[in-house]
Formats: sequence, C-alpha cells, structure tokens
Amino acid sequence: MPKFTKYLLIGSTEAYCGKSATILGLSHQLQQKGLDIAYGKPLGTCWNKSLDSLVEEDVQFITTSLNLPENRIAPTMLNLDEITVQKCLQGLDQTDYQKSLEQQYSRMQLGDLVLLEGPGNLDEGSLFNLSLLQVAEVVNASVLLVARYKSLLSVEPLISAKQLIGDRLIGVVINDIPTEHLSTANTTMRSFLEQQSIPVLGLLPKSDLLRSVSVHELAKQLNAEVLCCSDRLDLMVESLAIGAMNVNAAVKYFNMRRNMAVVTGGDRVEIQQAALETSTHCLILTGQLPPPSFILSRAEELEIPILSVDLDTLTTVEIINRAFGNVRLHEPIKVQCIRHFMAEHFDIDRLLSLLDFNPAAALQ
Repeated sequence: MPKFTKYLLIGSTEAYCGKSATILGLSHQLQQKGLDIAYGKPLGTCWNKSLDSLVEEDVQFITTSLNLPENRIAPTMLNLDEITVQKCLQGLDQTDYQKSLEQQYSRMQLGDLVLLEGPGNLDEGSLFNLSLLQVAEVVNASVLLVARYKSLLSVEPLISAKQLIGDRLIGVVINDIPTEHLSTANTTMRSFLEQQSIPVLGLLPKSDLLRSVSVHELAKQLNAEVLCCSDRLDLMVESLAIGAMNVNAAVKYFNMRRNMAVVTGGDRVEIQQAALETSTHCLILTGQLPPPSFILSRAEELEIPILSVDLDTLTTVEIINRAFGNVRLHEPIKVQCIRHFMAEHFDIDRLLSLLDFNPAAALQ
C-alpha cells in the first residue's frame, strides 16, 4: 500500500445503521479541512443496471455527491448477491479476493485518506475473505464503527466488536438516538465506552427526515400507478397511517402525525377526503378502485400524489414498512441534513488526531 495514503474503513454492527450517511457527512468535513480524499466500497451490495453496465448505487451516489474524480474512486471487488454466493459454494469461484484487493489498491494513488464503506455487519463478506476485519488487515485500515441506538444495551455489540477488531477500532458513532435518551447516551454510555478504550466520536440524534422515504421510492416498491401529481414524487414520507376506522377517529389519528402516507381502500372516499386535509404527503389506494373526480381534483390543488396499488392493505403496509427499515440516503435534502448533523455532533478534530493527521499539511 502507498505509505502516504491512510485508510479509514467505516463499518457497522448491523445493516442500515447509517454508514453511507456517516461517510457523506464525514467526507464533507474532511474536504473542508483540506484533505484529498478518496472513496470505495470493496463489497458491492446494491447494484443497478445502467446504460448496459452494472453500477454500484452507493458508490455512484457518494462519488457524485462528493464530486470525486475517477482517480479518487477505489474499485469494488465483487457483487454480493445470490449468484456470486452460489458460485463460491459450488467451488466455481476460486478467486483470492484478498490478493486482488491488495494488488488493485497498491497500484492506485488515492490522496491523503481513503474512506472505505464496509459490509453490512462484522461477518458479511467472510465467505470471500472480505469481512470487515479481513479488509482492514489487507489495506492496513483504521476502523470507525456506526451503531444504531436501541437502548443502553447497544454497548454490547460495540464491546464485542472491540474484542474482535482490537486496536484498529479508532472510534464509534452512535446513530438514531431519541431526543429523550440523548442525555443518558452522552453521559452513561459515552463514559462506559471511553473506559473500555472505545472513543465515542459522535452521538447523532434521531431524525424523521433521515428515516423518511420519497413518494417515488414508495411507488417503485409498490409497483403503483401514479394517478395524479407525478411531479411531486420527491415529497418525503416520514410516517405511515392506515385509514381503516370511521372518519371521526381517522381525523383524530391523522392529526397526530405529520408528512405521512395514508393507506386506505379505494372505496373509502370519506377517509381519502380527511387524509387530504391533514399532513399527508401521499395517498395510497388499495384494491385498484379509482377515486371519484373530486378527490383527484382536490389532490391536484393540494399537490398530494395519489397512488393506486393492486395489493391488499396488509401487503401494502408490509412493503412500506420494509422500505422505511431499509431506507437509503439518495435524496439531496438528506445529504444536507446529515452534513448539518455531523458538523454539529461529530468530533472531526479528534478523529484527525487519532488518525495522526495534520490537516494544515494537507492544505500545502
């Protein structure tokens, strides 16, 4: 590996903890500090066919957001999907991926610091000898772990990770902390982890916006027909409401929520009407029954998209909940939000110190 380049591998204790968000916010701060950064994702997990070629969506989105040139993009070694796994299990893939990783990365000049996005958890990639620790050892990377806050017991996987990764673990970011738990996380949790030689570099509060899903993404996941306001599919949905009760109860229920998607039957006109007059960003009608014209007209006036799905309510709700659980960061408004959060809640100077960096040197 080039001696002048340092590697920081951003991993997580479980999938969808906020690795990409952390990388975006962190990268912005590093660029402001004058560091020449590069980015890569050795293990691809989110591929999309584009212009007759396969594109790793996270790599494409992050490199575009950071305006990185081609010579600051580290290669992805393989696509982790069913076909790739099957070939490996059947003995059809004998590739030494660690050797390939070392050879490809050693040939590249990647600036001051390479940010590598790790796999979904500490074990993913082990089948190909590309787990988090294995990648870290090949490229001699420090590791920054991102964990989602659930309770004070969220320290347990971080303690296990420290035992596994050892001194390569340079720090942790604890994400998605409810406002009412921020004080406890900042005192009890931070103090305990620091005593275990685990630097806590960031405590990020829960954000409905970062956990939100665009109407466009919901329409895609539901294979829905857009009945109106196709130019407002960029609206962000922060919560889900099911319109299955009487209209008086529905109004009270809807008024307790904001920026919601309302799922109701195509025949529940009174519920549709109530939803349009509250904080609704998307109306999803099940059963493929078209709404009356006055509902469509009112939705157009209020610029609220209406989607029609050929699914029952239960299946529709399951798909939407899954979309919330696997939310990605591919909207500009979320990029601005995470940059603000990281600037306010992440200790960039301490990270640079732990990495043995002199930011002033990078500016020369």
